[in-house]
Amino acid sequence: MPNPQKTSAVAEISHLFSEANAFFVTDYQGLNVADLTALRQNLRKNQVRYMVAKNTLLKLAAHQAGVANIDTHLEGPTAVAFCGADPALAAKILHDSFKDKSLPRMKVFVVEGQAFEGTEIKRLADLPPKPVLLAQLVAAIEAPIAELVGTLDSVFGELVGAIEALGEKKKGDTQSV
Repeated sequence: MPNPQKTSAVAEISHLFSEANAFFVTDYQGLNVADLTALRQNLRKNQVRYMVAKNTLLKLAAHQAGVANIDTHLEGPTAVAFCGADPALAAKILHDSFKDKSLPRMKVFVVEGQAFEGTEIKRLADLPPKPVLLAQLVAAIEAPIAELVGTLDSVFGELVGAIEALGEKKKGDTQSV
């Protein structure tokens, strides 16, 4: 019969897996308590939960949440960072926090259901924050539209000017008769 504490832990971890936009499976071996505490605090400030758990509990929770293909990465000392908001920010924190020590080592990370090898963390960490990406997207979409509006404005401006000039000419022709 399963232990109620373990059942509760699996349910909590399963909930974290299902609610997260992204999660990062790391090997924290070699981090001292101070480093681990600093990493957790830095992640917590950015709405990322960093959890150390037994691999068997993580496997059960992942299966319950419908997360596949991470079983092979759940070996040795394992911690998982669950990110609900901006995965690039969490990746940057994990990548930059211990760059000098090469810790924590990234085993695998999953962003919106797609799994990536841990070595690809730098690519995600180098992305700008989500608001900047959205602003760049809006600018890229807006630039051609603004150019089109400017072109149409100048064409219509010339057309209105030509019509006004024609109207003035007609007015002048009717007054001279």
